[in-house]
Amino acid sequence: MRFRLLVVDDEKNIRAGLAASLEMDGFEVETAAAGDDGWKRFQRGDIDLVITDLKMPGISGEELLKRISAETPGVPVIVLTGHGTVETAVEAMRNGAYDFLTKPVNLDRLSLLVKRALQNRELVLKHRRLEDELKQKKLFEDIIGNSAAMRKVFDTISRAAPTKASILITGESGVGKELVADAIHGLSPRKDKPLIKVHCAALAASLLESELFGHEKGAFTGAVARKRGRFELAHEGTLFLDEIGEIDQNIQIKLLRVLQEKKFERVGGEETLESDVRIVAATNKDLKAEIEKGNFREDLYYRLNVVTLLVPPLRERKDDLPLLIAAFLKEFARENGKALEGINEKARAALYAYDWPGNVRELRNCIESAVVMTKGPLIGEGDLPPTLQRTLQTRSDEGWIRIPLGTTMEESEKIIIRDTLSFLKGNKSRTAETLAIGRKTLHRKLAEWGDEPPEAPGEGALEAKGGR
Repeated sequence: MRFRLLVVDDEKNIRAGLAASLEMDGFEVETAAAGDDGWKRFQRGDIDLVITDLKMPGISGEELLKRISAETPGVPVIVLTGHGTVETAVEAMRNGAYDFLTKPVNLDRLSLLVKRALQNRELVLKHRRLEDELKQKKLFEDIIGNSAAMRKVFDTISRAAPTKASILITGESGVGKELVADAIHGLSPRKDKPLIKVHCAALAASLLESELFGHEKGAFTGAVARKRGRFELAHEGTLFLDEIGEIDQNIQIKLLRVLQEKKFERVGGEETLESDVRIVAATNKDLKAEIEKGNFREDLYYRLNVVTLLVPPLRERKDDLPLLIAAFLKEFARENGKALEGINEKARAALYAYDWPGNVRELRNCIESAVVMTKGPLIGEGDLPPTLQRTLQTRSDEGWIRIPLGTTMEESEKIIIRDTLSFLKGNKSRTAETLAIGRKTLHRKLAEWGDEPPEAPGEGALEAKGGR
């Protein structure tokens, strides 16, 4: 990494001499003849260290130091002065200077200071990057997935979260929209402020209005005291509005005003309150269709939908099933005090054959139920909910494979192998024979995809004889 330095001094010869010396050390150096110019250049970014004279016309070096320390505390500032006194040095250090040198400048001493300061800055930046990576990893831990579809979701979260933009999370029920909202807040500059959640579909219109905006004492029957609404509670933080498509027209109008003007009144109140809230909304409805029907305001839709984040249904990211199954199996085995080895091949084939209309929520409930019901170390197809057993039987009887248009060759191969394995009720030898591939090749591919469970005692011998 090549560092860029800024030298600010009103004496041309000193400015040029320092720049030439530092460039010989391998640094990129820019110069400014006054504090005003130095501050303008610093605000454009890409400056890793500043060397500034203290006494200059216009913005002094002292003022420049204070501004840099306030706006970007991590950037080291080395102060130069021809009026070197202990008091001046102490004051400069108190204002955030990395170090202090008197004129005439000892160039060797300056070179050492600059290198040491930049080494420290590089360590600090590396530490911050690691911290950010760990925080991001922790925030994404609850959103399990490594498929192409989910990597796109993670990328959108990472890019949109640090901004002020409103985000609309769309997707079917059960895909994990609330977890996405948690990650957005956790990666935003508001992460240390409240994340307030409102499930809009759970409240009647009159109650939702009070919940969002609060109410004054006596505003309606039962309002025995003033109540702060969610917009007040979420001040400077994030407000997550789940099932936004369920709110009625009157609430939509008031919500639109808050988004446009950042102002609102409590129910029954006259005082206008300010609102500094980042809105993240979610819906499983097609809001454009709701607009056509007259159920949702178009202007509110565009206010909410600055960034759209679509969470794909589980049937479109079946590559994530091994990760999800493993995570839920571990969680519920621990909760129920069971030492489970995994899921047998037939049960796993049933899980892969199912389309999961209830998405991740349904899968989670299914694994919890199977863990509770199983009596042995391996979950079998008989431990699965009846819906999955019926689906497996139907698929087996029909004997077809469905591959959506646009599916990649790699993903198609997974679908073919998994559905064939399901059709043949988990018999690997017959699956390999049907697909004209070696049994070792089949095992290797299943292991690569995380599909290969521990073999039950005697399972290999049975399959070698045709599984009958």
